[in-house]
Amino acid sequence: MWFIKITVFLLFLVLTKQQFPRLCTTREALLTKECCPLWEGDGSACGARSGRGSCEDAAVSDQPDGPQYPFSGLDDREKWPLVFYNRTCQCAGNFMGFNCADCKFGYFGENCNERRETLRRNIHHLTRSERNRLVSYLNLAKQTVSRDYVVATGTYREMGNGSSPMFADVSVYDVFVWMHYYVSRNALLGGPGNVWPDVDFGHWAPAFSPWHRVYLLHWEHEIRKLTGDTSFSIPYWDWRDAQGCDVCTDDLMGARSRQDPSLISPGSVFSSWKVLCSQAEVYNTRGVLCDASEEGPIRRNPGNHDQNLVERLPTSAEVEFTLSLPNYDTGAMDRTANMSFRNTLEGFGDPRTGLGSSSRLGMHAALHVFMNGSMSSVQGSANDPIFILHHAFVDSIYEQWLRRHRPAPSQYPESNAPIGHNGDYHMAPFLPLHRNKEYFISSKELGYEYSYLLNANQRFAESMRPFLEEIQDVWPWILLAGLCGGIITIIIAAALLITKRKYKGMLWSSGKSWSNVFSLPERQPLIWGNDTKEANHHNYQTTM
Repeated sequence: MWFIKITVFLLFLVLTKQQFPRLCTTREALLTKECCPLWEGDGSACGARSGRGSCEDAAVSDQPDGPQYPFSGLDDREKWPLVFYNRTCQCAGNFMGFNCADCKFGYFGENCNERRETLRRNIHHLTRSERNRLVSYLNLAKQTVSRDYVVATGTYREMGNGSSPMFADVSVYDVFVWMHYYVSRNALLGGPGNVWPDVDFGHWAPAFSPWHRVYLLHWEHEIRKLTGDTSFSIPYWDWRDAQGCDVCTDDLMGARSRQDPSLISPGSVFSSWKVLCSQAEVYNTRGVLCDASEEGPIRRNPGNHDQNLVERLPTSAEVEFTLSLPNYDTGAMDRTANMSFRNTLEGFGDPRTGLGSSSRLGMHAALHVFMNGSMSSVQGSANDPIFILHHAFVDSIYEQWLRRHRPAPSQYPESNAPIGHNGDYHMAPFLPLHRNKEYFISSKELGYEYSYLLNANQRFAESMRPFLEEIQDVWPWILLAGLCGGIITIIIAAALLITKRKYKGMLWSSGKSWSNVFSLPERQPLIWGNDTKEANHHNYQTTM
């Protein structure tokens, strides 16, 4: 069970997970700029003795970035991960992990040679036990301090270039909250209020879809690792044409509180959750990173948002229009891109015309605004567990586009995309490393599928699963009732048979037949004469 893990699909060398591996945050590791921890299986760095991987120089792309970020050498995410580390584990074959202890996504087993495909299901098609498991796993991840990872609370410069490490313990769930904050935060240029807002290493540009795909795969991986349940998969929320938040119920993501409509009902475990890294303006004003401290409860008030910014939740027609766009990205490859699948999916292209810089947000962004709370801040949005369901569905739309258009690898830009988004750029803040273009491939190559992309018969079977579980739960009672009914029927039949035989013997001796005993005298004729009928019944006409 310890070796059953999942990871990225690459052919030869694979790099791995979230920042920062605890073993790579010591003063020694930061000063030597090396993140090559020992693998417990053989005691060697990156499992080199067992052929799992080796400690290698981190190679970064020298392709030019777009003009949106006009600085160099000011942000720790530039040319990731060279500010912190220039040597990391590079894993061979089907192995993956910051020390090559895990398996690539879609592979399982001690030697990572068992290929399996998992299914991500519609959350409304989960059985009752699966819904309970989802909520309990989420809560367990929120309450359990991560054993493998810590988060940075200061810049490399504030750490004295590694001599004074600044990291904090957070829960397994909050590692991912912090990651989403870190990738999307403003660039700190030095001093209070001195920030550059027009930068995002995971949004507003081509890496939006690949980055969030890797993010979900690692989140899924960490839940499996925490619980030992290798069958677990992320459900999705299909919000097309929804009139409101139909996952906002206490048995799922939490209903609205009656006392305060911006809070979650106390009947949900999520009402006790505390958020972190949600106050972007405060950090920008002070010119600092989020310190990972608690900042209050999850906020959510779906539907009571700015109607001028978002009209409603996305429709099926808008999703279909987005899927019809043949080009992954266009033009400057940012929020101004026209007829760009990525920009329209992300929400900055109009989902009816495809024109960029839309005054109203659509698709992915529309849902964030609609939730009207923690989800509505890019940097703090992952605090709300609905984030996971939402992005799973966004990823499924990306998957549909990949299958429909079958783009050549060259469709993903190699250069001139906004910083962090070129094809060979390593995704911040994952460590050791993932390149953007490596995830411009089908989910089936990464070991997972979406239930609504199955064929018609399989989809029908999936939709019936919750009902079959309900039947299975009551089946013993149905069987017992049927058994009791059968016994009673047999007893009654036996009693009648005994009675019949008894009376038949008595009648045989008296010369009477069985039918004569039970026949009744005919007191009235079966067909009335005219006089009798008219005397005793009114027809409709007479009555009227």
